[in-house]
Amino acid sequence: MALIECRKLTRTYRKGDVEVTPLANLNLDVEEGEFLALMGPSGSGKTTLLNLIAGIDRPTSGSLRIDGRDLTALSQRELAAWRAEYIGYIFQLYNLVPTLTAYENVELPLLLHRLSRAERHRKVAFALELVGLADRHDHFPRQLSGGQEQRVAIARAIVADPRIIVADEPTGDLDAQAAESVLSLLTRLNGELGKTLIMVTHDARCAGRAGRVLHLEKGTLVEAPSLAV
Repeated sequence: MALIECRKLTRTYRKGDVEVTPLANLNLDVEEGEFLALMGPSGSGKTTLLNLIAGIDRPTSGSLRIDGRDLTALSQRELAAWRAEYIGYIFQLYNLVPTLTAYENVELPLLLHRLSRAERHRKVAFALELVGLADRHDHFPRQLSGGQEQRVAIARAIVADPRIIVADEPTGDLDAQAAESVLSLLTRLNGELGKTLIMVTHDARCAGRAGRVLHLEKGTLVEAPSLAV
């Protein structure tokens, strides 16, 4: 059984007087430990699919099962608890809290867990070490480069040891060197730590790091040959 199973997944919403359906009857299986890249033009439903898998949004119809659990059957409270255990989300624009240090930003997800202060410290220190920013733990986001901010965001996404990492254009706001550093880190998380990774990207070179690439066209998935580099 696949870790993630989407069946006839549909999401419809209203935009003014117009009904928009970015995803319609979508079927998708993602195996545990897979690195999947989602490509496609703007408005094709990539981020919508990512948010459904992350439990941030709910489908209009269809089923979405992750690790055998039907997310559509969960209450909002149950879904929040499920996200805290299963999902690490990496945003394009980092979404760091500007008044918190790198350490405090990474610690935020752990506040949802019943952990002692010492346990939180151990996990935060490990995550910052993993992304190469142990020496920047007391820096605020404004004191960091874009690439460093994104690595803090990655540390925050992995600090609670989630089963699944979702990344929405994680290199979209970075220069080439910083983007390469972030991609190498994501590849390590998948290859060395076995994290299931789903990444939305417009960049074919970025997608080339994935084991499988799917294109979304008007809510329909089309598999593409591996772009591995």
